[in-house]
Amino acid sequence: MSSLVFTLSVDDGHPLDLRIAEILARHRLRASFYLPIRNAEGAPVMTAAQARELSRYAEIGSHTLDHCYLTRVDDNEAWRQISEGKTELEQRLGHAVSGFCYPGGQFQARHVHMVRRAGFGYARTINNLYSDTGEQRFTLPTSLQFYPHKRDVLIRNFISQGAYKRRWPAFQAIIAEDNWLMRIYRLFDHLEQHGQVFHLWCHALDIERLQLWKELDYFLGFVARRIPPGRRLDNGGLIRDRRRDVALVFPDHQKVV
Repeated sequence: MSSLVFTLSVDDGHPLDLRIAEILARHRLRASFYLPIRNAEGAPVMTAAQARELSRYAEIGSHTLDHCYLTRVDDNEAWRQISEGKTELEQRLGHAVSGFCYPGGQFQARHVHMVRRAGFGYARTINNLYSDTGEQRFTLPTSLQFYPHKRDVLIRNFISQGAYKRRWPAFQAIIAEDNWLMRIYRLFDHLEQHGQVFHLWCHALDIERLQLWKELDYFLGFVARRIPPGRRLDNGGLIRDRRRDVALVFPDHQKVV
């Protein structure tokens, strides 16, 4: 069995997140779901009852009040989106939430400070091609999105997101592969040998629109066959592991923030 840690993030709080939760339950995998209260772009979001049902089986985090891209609004509105998104979600669920995800992956340093001030324990980005938990817990990165991106999109992402030395091994392992799904399997194999964490993320609406349910189910079954139960974590568990065992995600014993 693999020593790799696996975690899955699901963004935007679409009602079809419940279908992903069913697949995860079947394979006994864990995940974190990031929910806005509303979606200003018009996509449906889960009702309060659906969110409570989901929280019985998975970690729930906040995705702002209205799925707001923080870099597109002033600081007062950004603070309102972050703080009220947390408050309203906690009222719906009946318990505290620790995790936050920046909508669209868009944020600046001042937004990180807002997220900390609002009382979150960690925050997730969409930065990709990482094999660990990044530099600090309010900029948690990912490994890859479950989506049929073309190669040129991955190249642009690699260039724009920086941290080239850290991300190059994963980029090199997958970039020659034409098939997007095979890239995910190749990255899993690469990280199983050279990494510490495989952090997959997705949108349920993408899965539905592109009819990728079978592919997602099969891949998660593959993960369950390779990853032992103790190394199947949600993002909150990943952060707790980071604090408890620095060597797991920081082989060079970098400072945990």
